[in-house]
Amino acid sequence: MSLKKYIDLRSDTVTQPSQLMRENIMQAQLGDDVFIEDPTVNALEEQAANLLGKEKALLVPSGTMGNLIAVLVHCPRGTEVILGDCSHTFIYEAGGISAFGGVHSHQLKNEKNGTINIDSIQSAIRQDNVHYPRTSLICLENTQNMCFGSPINSEYMRDVYELAKANHIKVHTDGARIFNASVALNVNIKELVQHTDSITFCLSKGLSSPIGSILCGTKEFINEARRIRKALGGGMRQAGIIASAGKVALNENIAQLQIDHNNTKYLAEEINKISFLNIEIERVKTNILYFSIEHESINGTDFVNMMHEKKIKFFEVSKNKFRLVTHSGISRSDVEYVIEMFNQI
Repeated sequence: MSLKKYIDLRSDTVTQPSQLMRENIMQAQLGDDVFIEDPTVNALEEQAANLLGKEKALLVPSGTMGNLIAVLVHCPRGTEVILGDCSHTFIYEAGGISAFGGVHSHQLKNEKNGTINIDSIQSAIRQDNVHYPRTSLICLENTQNMCFGSPINSEYMRDVYELAKANHIKVHTDGARIFNASVALNVNIKELVQHTDSITFCLSKGLSSPIGSILCGTKEFINEARRIRKALGGGMRQAGIIASAGKVALNENIAQLQIDHNNTKYLAEEINKISFLNIEIERVKTNILYFSIEHESINGTDFVNMMHEKKIKFFEVSKNKFRLVTHSGISRSDVEYVIEMFNQI
């Protein structure tokens, strides 16, 4: 570990493009993607759709925009979406579904494993009554960021999907880290996402692309999504410079995720040995962990600042509670250095 750099555990969004990505960006064939004429974008979208077993895909600038587009396609104004109270769409996407879509959200409790109780979903589906908004969508998140990055298994995804279909409701999955879920569960990505009408995934988190997310669904869904992407200002011109890095991400970087998971598990095991740090180690499944501090003379802010001086970055997400996220920029020696510094407190 070189002290000339920071060990940045704030998020897997801080990943840097590889040399191969940079070379592909320089060599990318380009066209106008708003006219659907960028060959590199078209190739990435086809690859992504095939990989996930969906009819069609669309490159968007961010996962937040991808989720917003999905809600706007699925949900007429004034209808309601059921989602988790810890979901990214509810907490971290600036209220976009209500601000831009006029869509009401019905938040249900996320269990520790990231799921929402099936009976609770059933009870939350609105009856046909003039006093209620119509339920038009169920949103899931896989992996569930705020629930220790928990991977959601395909059996649960199927159960939610079957409930939705029985009630003529669509299902959208915020799959920002869906490849982490696939790796952690050792389940083929197509099998994992077969029971969802639409899904987003990020190229710019663990897959280490500099920008971009993919939205997948039916041909009809993506055709409408393309229109809404344009309305939101997400239509890009020579976007092959983004897509070229995305192709490298899908071809080369999925294998990195297991390394990230292994580093997170090791980090959790070592944190668990430190008396003043508390972690629910059994909940660590992917590349995200949460832990807290109980120290007689050091609070959470002090701890973050002390580690920053040691060139280690991470967030205090609530009082005395922290999140660490591993990624391609974090080596095993970096993890060992972090543990060494924690032990020096």
